[in-house]
Amino acid sequence: MPVALSILDLAPIAPGRTARDSFAASVDLARTAERSGYSRVWYAEHHNMPTIASSATSLVIGHVAEHTETIRLGAGGIMLPNHSPLVIAEQFGTLETLFPGRIDLGLGRAPGTDRQTMRAIRRDATSSDTFPQDVLELQGYLRGESRIEGVQAVPTAPTEVPLYLLGSSLFGAQLAARLGLPYAFASHFAPDALHDAVAVYREQFQPSEQLSAPYLIAGVNVFAAEDHDEADAQRRISYRNRARAFIKRGPAATGEYTDAEIDEFLASPAGEQLSAMTRYTAVGNPDEVRAFLESFAASTGADELITAHHAEQVEDRLRSVELTAKALGVAP
Repeated sequence: MPVALSILDLAPIAPGRTARDSFAASVDLARTAERSGYSRVWYAEHHNMPTIASSATSLVIGHVAEHTETIRLGAGGIMLPNHSPLVIAEQFGTLETLFPGRIDLGLGRAPGTDRQTMRAIRRDATSSDTFPQDVLELQGYLRGESRIEGVQAVPTAPTEVPLYLLGSSLFGAQLAARLGLPYAFASHFAPDALHDAVAVYREQFQPSEQLSAPYLIAGVNVFAAEDHDEADAQRRISYRNRARAFIKRGPAATGEYTDAEIDEFLASPAGEQLSAMTRYTAVGNPDEVRAFLESFAASTGADELITAHHAEQVEDRLRSVELTAKALGVAP
């Protein structure tokens, strides 16, 4: 049986495009994923990032759900320390009530932004300290079993919203194991602790009401095209854009940068560190992508791969989604 495939959609705002364009593209991507046999599409909470449009994550989920029929949609993830558990329970209880059996809730403890924006969100440096307790409080609301006397989340959905813990360190793996929840590792941008975290999660897993055995989702980047050179060209354009965004957020940001200047940066120690973050990236034609993803899945023992398709042009991104599904044998 082929490994399950899903998608992480960052709702990217490409150069010269608008957030509205991005949301239209997200609808097209989810519809393509639905036709192609993917299990789910998730959206990530990021703030103060001009190239990412999914900051109001629950609203994006609702919008895409209105324009699709069967595919599961969710947060990958909500950064819970940015919010009260009650408010998130209300949002996702509403989504599950409107779209029963289709909503996932992935939870992370990172801010999803920089320190200055953290303060604008009204989050302080200690907000993540209560993350384990906040997860349990949220779970109680979603089940209609509030841990706070006299307080309930309205609406409470008729079907339970499954929780997933997201992480890139041993902490997330240990917590997911202790709570008996599925674990999604962010290996698409933070690969270093992947195998250690997976081992800890499997060794320490305790069955729960939601999950009887470990369930691992691993993130991986994909650029799939009809031939290798086309896919690699898409990769270069995407990662140059990523490097530009990284530089612009830095203290020494000045003006625009040519492709040659960006390539020079990517060859520098700072750029090599940025490139190392995308170590797990499948690039090439369908056969090459299949070989990479099958090897990656085997090395991690992942039950599901959540793929991030980064081609700048929407048409290329949709084609990458289709080719990957066919290559892995999940397409209907």
